[in-house]
Amino acid sequence: MVRSIGLEIDRLREDAGVAGAVLARTAGISPAHLNRVEAGRTTPSLPTLLAISDALGADLAVRLYPNTGPKIRDHHQAPILEALLRMLDARWRATPEVAVRAPVRGVIDAVLHDPGEPIVLATEIHSELRRLEQMLRWHAEKASTLGSSDLWPFLSADGQPPISRLLVLRSTRANRLLAATFEATLRAANPAPITAALDSLAGGGTWPGPALLWASVVGGTARILSRPPRGVALGT
Repeated sequence: MVRSIGLEIDRLREDAGVAGAVLARTAGISPAHLNRVEAGRTTPSLPTLLAISDALGADLAVRLYPNTGPKIRDHHQAPILEALLRMLDARWRATPEVAVRAPVRGVIDAVLHDPGEPIVLATEIHSELRRLEQMLRWHAEKASTLGSSDLWPFLSADGQPPISRLLVLRSTRANRLLAATFEATLRAANPAPITAALDSLAGGGTWPGPALLWASVVGGTARILSRPPRGVALGT
């Protein structure tokens, strides 16, 4: 990004037929600093970029584009993941915090792998939902990008296993209300019954497909629920 900014400044300056020393003086910075900025060897501050843009008669825009979700985790996710991993049958191999890189970038909360079936689950844990459609899109995109992770060569050593999804939501009033309001949407994205998903994770049957599980957190301790919370029909 720094290199791209430097190249753009250099291109605009060349197009304007302005010497570096003149641009630096007009922007109130030293020629040496401008040279480093154009070469991508230093990260210019926002005031510096504004001054350079103003001198070149250019507009400066800074935006944050949503990608696959934040790396920041809330304090409820760790106990929920711990509860999920503790309930797994020995046939499942779990890898927390798997980074994916291309075509989207992000971190999958946990990848569960059953080499016997075979199946790979891209697992996402959410304590609080605000934008349902964005969460569903991120989950699907990160799952489809699992092949770019460092883990994938090990998962695919004996062939290309299918990738499915597991979503775990904390049972809160807000999440339960959202699930009840958008039940059809969540059911379409995660159609497998809770009982079938739990049975598979516990070593019983084959994985039933994309599934949604619920978890409760009390006093820092989490447990995976055996049925949807009260008032939520989704997952039955």
